[in-house]
Amino acid sequence: MTTVSDAGSPRLGEAAPDFELPNQFGEPVRLSALRRHPLVVHFFPFAFSGICTEELSQIRHGWEPFARADARVLAVSVDSKFVQRAYAAAEGFEFSLLADFWPHGDVARRYGVFDEDSGMALRGTFILDGRGVVRYRVINPRGQAREIGAYWEALAEIVGVPSA
Repeated sequence: MTTVSDAGSPRLGEAAPDFELPNQFGEPVRLSALRRHPLVVHFFPFAFSGICTEELSQIRHGWEPFARADARVLAVSVDSKFVQRAYAAAEGFEFSLLADFWPHGDVARRYGVFDEDSGMALRGTFILDGRGVVRYRVINPRGQAREIGAYWEALAEIVGVPSA
């Protein structure tokens, strides 16, 4: 049984919790430093897994709506920065893959998407406006992919540009 509490999960209209995590190159990425841009904080269970790779590949292949919105994508899992780097290189991901490795799953917990039973993040996405306020949120259980097209629609609404 999956035990998840989204009690601490930021709700629509609330400020998203700030965090700093290393990206796939070991460089620190602080959420608040990017707040002038729309942000897509995309939690995923594990690198190199099937649904995760499909979702991130959809982001890679459908990059134009993210670029039009001047959005930054931060894909976060509990994998180490070394695994994130190998994953990004193998799949050609040019956006940031962040390592919520230690303390293990700390940021996922703060966003209410950490599964204590399995030690991984659920498929949670939070899209923030340029002030860091949550404007879109979805949390899917294990095995259920997210609709990436919904990200484009949310970003279009946030920045006032067409989604397609």
